[in-house]
This record gives sequence, structure tokens and C-alpha cells, in this order.
Amino acid sequence: MTRFIVILSIIYLVLAFYGYQGFRTLFKNSWLQLAYGLSFLAVWVYFLIKVMSYVPGSAMQGSTAIAGGVFFSFLMLALVLGFFLLLEDIVRLGIFGYHKIAGASDGGEEFFPSRRKFISALALGVAALPFGSLLYGMYRGKYNYQVLKYELEFDDLPEAFDGYQITQISDVHSGSFDDSKKVAYGVDLVNRQNSDLILFTGDMVNNTADEMEPWKTIFAQLAAKDGKYSVLGNHDYGDYVAWETEAAKAENLEKLKTIQKDIGFDLLLDEHRYIEKDGQRIALLGVENWGRGRFKKAGDLQRAKTGIQKEDFKILMSHDPSHWEDVVIHDDYHFHLTLSGHTHGMQFGVEIPGFVKWSPVKWRYKYWAGIYKEMEQFINVNRGFGFIGYPGRFGIWPEITVITLKKKKALT
Repeated sequence: MTRFIVILSIIYLVLAFYGYQGFRTLFKNSWLQLAYGLSFLAVWVYFLIKVMSYVPGSAMQGSTAIAGGVFFSFLMLALVLGFFLLLEDIVRLGIFGYHKIAGASDGGEEFFPSRRKFISALALGVAALPFGSLLYGMYRGKYNYQVLKYELEFDDLPEAFDGYQITQISDVHSGSFDDSKKVAYGVDLVNRQNSDLILFTGDMVNNTADEMEPWKTIFAQLAAKDGKYSVLGNHDYGDYVAWETEAAKAENLEKLKTIQKDIGFDLLLDEHRYIEKDGQRIALLGVENWGRGRFKKAGDLQRAKTGIQKEDFKILMSHDPSHWEDVVIHDDYHFHLTLSGHTHGMQFGVEIPGFVKWSPVKWRYKYWAGIYKEMEQFINVNRGFGFIGYPGRFGIWPEITVITLKKKKALT
């Protein structure tokens, strides 16, 4: 860890100094130049102080997460600025080399071209975009809740459930919250959808059950006439924190299960429930976390579906969308709709409905945000209600999903 911080600090300071060359080209005022240097230095010192007090195995949250977010915002600024200056320096070296050779042959003088203000201005302008975005995401974006509504049609949806409305939330990560009024607003926004069912698809905490204690009263206000159900996400098991004993880790998980019950969630642990309406029913299944690669593979789909019929209309809650891709859509049962989360859309990206939908997380997950359809089965990957790591969101806003089930009308 210490070696990593040292290397990161060297990179940061070198980039900051290199970027200063372009800043100095644009601004001759010594006070502005001093402000540039002191800003980078203050952010670096603040980051070091917070990192040195960080307890290994715990999540970076609160002021430590903010320090990390600001540090990487400044690092991004210096990185982009340095990239443009490096390209300019390559050109400057090429010009210098040409004139050195030409000067040696025709008696001309050698010279090294100075930096051009246009290039420095362009570099600073481009660098300001991600820099400003990251800072804005920390200041306002992380609580910029968006309600996304979808209508999904199914041939075999029971008639009684035509128009049935489900609200999904995911990835609360309560240990990262720092504003109770804004969280309460988000919960109230969920309730204002007046859905028949509320489904939570995992990651209530970052690491420990205690993180949810201050927020129990707020989340207990979630209400839907047909109830609210939940599953566990990879962070809920306490796998990313150092425990003194396995018994302590197990006790933490049991405490989180109790908290979910206190809030009013029916936690599905490789189980199913039937939702009934006007003499008809649909099956709701929930599995424990199952993720590709290094993520926990506790979920047991076979156990969850024991007792339901193949012809039942089925909604599955599974935290990680890789489970849907690798297992669910290939199962001999047809799962009409799967609800997942986990990716957060990486909390950073660009989305303009109908035009562009991009986030770096797309290089890791094929299904990373929104509705997808494969083999006549749907999945919604919720972008998450909370945040973790980077203490903000930009472009990929916190999401409340509202899905209305529709009976596909027969063609006449």
C-alpha cells in the first residue's frame, strides 16, 4: 500500500509540474501561478493525511472518500493537460531537430520553439471537462435521483397483472451517505411512484451492517401495497473487510438480515414467493449473490425455483447481471424478467436517450445499465441508488426504476 501511494504521489506531482508549464504559458500573473501550485499541493497533502489514517480492509467513505475523489479529479486535470503538452513537446522537438540539421548545413542559427498559447488554452479547456464533471458529481450528482420508466410486454402475462407496476432500487451502499435530507427525498420519490411492488436488488451496505443503522427509519418508510422484497449483493456479505473471526463475520451478516426485516423487506435467500391478484399469480424469485470471476457465487437458482412451475410467469431478482448472462437465460425455465444492479454504470459516463449511452464499465459488463432482451427474456440493470468509491456521480445518475408489465395484445 505504501509503495503504491509513493508511486501515485510521484506521478501526481510530476504531472502537476508538467501541466504547470502550460498554465504558466497562459497566465503570466505570478499569483495565479502560485494558486495553481498551492492547490495541487494542498490536495496532495490532504489526500496523504486521509490515506495514512485509512484502516486497511474498510471501505473508503466519508471524508476519506471525498479526499480521494478530489485527488483523482486533480490527477485527471494534470493527466489530460500533460497529454496535450507532451504532444506539443514532440512537435517542438521535431522542429528543433529539423532546424539543428538545417542550421548545420546552411549556417542558420539553432533555436527551440516556445510553447504556443493556443495549445495550452486548448489543453486546459479539454482538461477542465472531466475535472469539472468529477467535482460536480461529488457536489450534486450523487443525489440527483432519476425516475426511469419502462413498459414491457409479454404474451403470457396473466390478465390480472396487465398494468402491474414494479419499482426497483439497487445498490444503496448506506455507508457512503452523508446527507439524510437528500436520502429521505430519494425514498419519498420511490413511494411517490405508487407501485404495486418494491424490489431491492442488493448491496444495502459497503461492508458492515452497522452502516445501515442511521438510515433504518428512513428506509422503513418505503411502502407498496403488495409488499417489498430484497436480495443480497456482493458487498452485503462483509467480504471486503478484515474480521477478527469468521464468527464475527457471520454475526454481521445475520445482523444485516435482521435490519432488512426491521425495515420491512422480505429477504429472499434462494427462495420464491407467489404474488396473487384476482385469482391469478406470478412467481417472484430471489437468489443470493452470484457473480462472474472473483465475485461470490452463493446464489442457487435451482433451489430458488424448486416448487414453481415452468409455465408460471417469473420475475427473478439477482444482484449481478453476469448471472443472467452466464446462467439464467440458459436455464431450462424461462425467466421473463430479471432485475439486477451491481455495475452502478461506474457512476460516470454520458447518456443522451436515443443518441448515446456510454460508460467505461461497458468494457467489463455487456449488460450494464437499462433494459436488455435476449432469448425472449428481459433484464433491467439498475444504475444504483447510492454510490461507493468515487463519492459522486456524473452522467450516470442514481436511479429509481419503474417497470409496468403489459399483456401483449393479440393481432386481429
